[in-house]
Amino acid sequence: MSESAELRFYERVLAVAGLALLAALIYHILRPFFAPLAWAIFLAFLLQPAQARLTGLLRGRDSVAASLLTVFVLLMFIGPLAALAAAFGQQAAGLAVLFQHWLEQHQGQGIPDLADLPLLARALEWLDQYASISAAEAQTWLLERAKRVFEQLAAFGGTALLGALGTILNFTVMLFLLFFFIRDGQGMARAAINLVPLEPRRRAELQERLGAVTRAVVLGTVVTAMIQGLLLGIGFAVVGLAAPVVFGVIGALLSIVPCGGTALVWVPAVGLLLFQGRYGAAIVLAVIGLVVSTVDNFLKPLLISGRAVVPTLAVFIGVLGGLVAFGVIGMFLGPVVIALAIALVHFAQDTQQPASR
Repeated sequence: MSESAELRFYERVLAVAGLALLAALIYHILRPFFAPLAWAIFLAFLLQPAQARLTGLLRGRDSVAASLLTVFVLLMFIGPLAALAAAFGQQAAGLAVLFQHWLEQHQGQGIPDLADLPLLARALEWLDQYASISAAEAQTWLLERAKRVFEQLAAFGGTALLGALGTILNFTVMLFLLFFFIRDGQGMARAAINLVPLEPRRRAELQERLGAVTRAVVLGTVVTAMIQGLLLGIGFAVVGLAAPVVFGVIGALLSIVPCGGTALVWVPAVGLLLFQGRYGAAIVLAVIGLVVSTVDNFLKPLLISGRAVVPTLAVFIGVLGGLVAFGVIGMFLGPVVIALAIALVHFAQDTQQPASR
C-alpha cells in the first residue's frame, strides 16, 4: 500500500469514527425526547395536507398556517382526548368494581353461570377431565385475571395522555417541534431523501413509494380502526352495556387482529345479552357488530385508493411490537416502520430487475 493510499485509508477510518461518535452523541441527546419527537413527526405527517390547503388560503403564510394547526392539536389534546382518557379510566375502574362484586357474590358457590353456556360448558368439562381444574377454579381464575386487567386499564386511562408523551415538559416539547415539522416538514423530507445515493428519478420514485406506504398504514389501518372502535362503542351504549368507551377502544385495538378482529369483543357481548334474556338488544348489537366487522372491507380500500397495499400481518406485528418497544406511539410507529422496511425491499427488488435483464 502506497503512502497516499494509506493516508486516505486512515482519513476514512477517522471520518467513519467521527460520524459514529457524532451519531452516538445525537442519539443520547434525543433519547429523552423520543416520544414527543415521534408524536410531532407523526402528527405533522397527518396534518401536511391541511397545512398545504391552509397555506394556500392564507396566501403563502406558512408560519401562520402551522401556528393555527398547532393550536388545533393543543385544543384536541386538552379537550376531546382528555375527556376520552378520563372516561376510559372511569369506566375501566367501574368494570373492575363490577368484577369484584361478582366474585364476592359467587364466592364458594361453584359459580355455575358460565357452565350453563354450551360452548364454555364443554371447555370447562375438558379442563376438569384432563387438567383436574374444576369449573369453580377456572371461572374464579378468569374473573380474577379480568378484574386485574381492568384495574390496570383504569390506572392507564387516567394518565393516558401524559403517559403517551411522558411529562408536561415532553408535551410542550412536542408542540414546539410540531410547529416546525408542520411548517418545514416537506423541505426536511426532500433534504433527507436527497441524501440517498440514487439518481434523481429513482429518488423521486422512492419518496413517492414511501409516502404512499405511510399514508396507506395511517389511513387504511389507524383511521379504519378508530372508526370501527367508535361504531362499536356506540353499539354498546345503544344496548345499555357497561363501559362502551372501554370496549370501543379495545375493539379498535383488536380490529387489526387478522383472525376475529372486533368480533372478539361484540360476539361475547351478544352472548351475554342472550344469556340475560335481552333478545332484542342482542339482535341490535349483532347487527351493529356485523356492520363494524365488515366496514373495513369497503372503508379501507376507499381510504387507501391509489396507494400501496400493506399486508395485514405486517400491521399486526408492527402494532404489537411497537406497543411493547415504544409505548403508545409505537401503535402508530411500529406498522409504519415495518411497512417502510417492506417497501424498501420491494423497491430494491424493482431496481435490480432491470439491471439483471
